[in-house]
Amino acid sequence: METNTTSLPMKVLVAVLFLFLLAPVILVVPISFSGEQVLSFPPASWSFRWYTALLNNSAMISAFWTSLLLGAIVTVISLAAAIPAAYVIVRMRTAGSGFLYNFFTAPLLLPTIVLGLAILIVFASIGFLGTFSGLVIGHLVITMPYALRVLATTLGNLPLACEEAASTLGGRPITVFRRVTLPMMAPGIVAATALCFLVSFDEVVITLFLTGPRLSTLPVQLFHHVESRADPLVASVSVLLIFLTLAVVMIVDRTVGLSKTFVK
Repeated sequence: METNTTSLPMKVLVAVLFLFLLAPVILVVPISFSGEQVLSFPPASWSFRWYTALLNNSAMISAFWTSLLLGAIVTVISLAAAIPAAYVIVRMRTAGSGFLYNFFTAPLLLPTIVLGLAILIVFASIGFLGTFSGLVIGHLVITMPYALRVLATTLGNLPLACEEAASTLGGRPITVFRRVTLPMMAPGIVAATALCFLVSFDEVVITLFLTGPRLSTLPVQLFHHVESRADPLVASVSVLLIFLTLAVVMIVDRTVGLSKTFVK
């Protein structure tokens, strides 16, 4: 029988560290219900005025729908490209598999501001700045490596014997992939979906280089809002984004389970 040997001081230390990490998230909740004109804690008065102001802010609402649509499209394209790429790299193991893997995951090694500047220089010459298609391509640069790493790791941990057994029973390669490999990759696909969507939805550095006056995402809109004023509207948006993130996590947990998805 296993016994818990964690000492009381260690438990207290872990609790304090968790509280320290979660404090900014916890504080924005009461601030979002403030009735003051500026950010302050604790609020001197309480009100729903900033949630009402958010609903009446057409720029924020439009930016939210743009971010939502952008995240969905980028996620679908990332998965459509990363799934076959991961299969080729992991299962076929050609001479260039290692090079391809390192090439596609290289953006993870670069600072986002460097990527943003490089994409800006390229897009300025081909007229993609301030366009939705340019945003999609720019976000794919940072979401594809995440999807590929997650899916390649998932596929590498799957037993090859199941696919070999299906092949010996007469299954064609495409049939084996569709009916055996893909179902076994489900936890990794769900994890890659959640990760790509959240990374795209939250991206601000690269997006700042690519947006224009007629096209903006929610993080960029919040960035410009904070530049000119410091009211609790930002806190109300943050609370809604926290609940959106929790909703994504709950969907992952209800479908395949967090332990199967993120823990190996």
